Amino acid sequence: MIEREAASKALKLAKQYPVVTITGPRQSGKTTLCRMIFAEKAYVSLEDVDERQYAINDPRGFLNRFPNGAVIDEIQRVPDLLSYIQTIVDDQQAEGFFIITGSQQFELLEGISQSLAGRTALLRLLPFTINEAYDLKQVNISLDQVLYTGFFPRIFDKQLNPSEAMLFYVNTYLERDLRLLINIKDLSKFEIFLKLCAGRTGQILNMSALGNDCGVNHATIKNWLSVLEASYIIKLLRPYYKNFNKRLIKAPKLYFLDTGLAAFLLDIQNDRQMASHPLKGALFESMVLSEILKKRFNTGRTDNLYYFRDNIGNEVDLVCDHGIEMDAVEIKSGQTIASDFFKGLRYLAKLTDTVRDSLLIYGGDKSYTREGIQVLSWRNLLHRDF
Repeated sequence: MIEREAASKALKLAKQYPVVTITGPRQSGKTTLCRMIFAEKAYVSLEDVDERQYAINDPRGFLNRFPNGAVIDEIQRVPDLLSYIQTIVDDQQAEGFFIITGSQQFELLEGISQSLAGRTALLRLLPFTINEAYDLKQVNISLDQVLYTGFFPRIFDKQLNPSEAMLFYVNTYLERDLRLLINIKDLSKFEIFLKLCAGRTGQILNMSALGNDCGVNHATIKNWLSVLEASYIIKLLRPYYKNFNKRLIKAPKLYFLDTGLAAFLLDIQNDRQMASHPLKGALFESMVLSEILKKRFNTGRTDNLYYFRDNIGNEVDLVCDHGIEMDAVEIKSGQTIASDFFKGLRYLAKLTDTVRDSLLIYGGDKSYTREGIQVLSWRNLLHRDF
């Protein structure tokens, strides 16, 4: 069993807070992590219909079964339990008493803000990091294979075909969960919407154009996007524009957080198709963003990621904001470095003196420094902090 990088942070938080809440997309490994590192605790899943009905009909009786606390999985199924958990942990005054997990961020976080404010730590668990999934010292592991496969743990645990696994994932989790959250009257339009979003990964979001292509209005697109983001399927990367006297783009960029899911929605069926696909660069950019985000989440840190683009096309793919300083990151899937790869990084460095480091992350195998810019191989992506 692969040890998750988030495990040490989860254990630390359980010694500091009475409740630890672990959120993340379906099948990201939340249950496995909890059962592995909190093995001494009782476990109950609210996906179980009988347990769920018990929790709904008699919440006090349900929770009284666990005098020493418990791991409660998929708590968003019975959000009213959070109020009863608050009463119990206030009485017990014990750290790490309940460990709760959930897959739907906005229902869960709304309940937490009302009932468990100040009582719970929040840890976000995305699928495997690239270092958890692969031994990158093995030269036979190709970037195309990594992008096509994605990072959902079950694919690696059961040696599944990625395309089949993602088909079942979309059918059983995405469509079911999202239909619980939003009233999707025409599922075919939502399926088109998902595919169109995958085709726009790494691009600046134009909701009006997306709505026109789907045949739905702007408000519906906005609602669907917010649900995808709350379910950790996509990331809307906001623009970075503080302290600049420039006209800057203010629309977010859309990214899928798992390249395997995006590849499936793009009908990419194997790594050979990935090698020549026109969106390979955008998928690589999505992977790099996701890996940096995972590293921050696994250590309990917040999202500090943005992009920079002005109205005349000067752009930096990723800005990591560290308060008074920032890191500027350009992302290119090619294995050969071209001089124009550094154009945006140099422009931003001239625009502000707050750039701490400029980095180019690329699809080659060697890492080095060139003209003051760190050139980082995708294989060494997580060797550096962001």
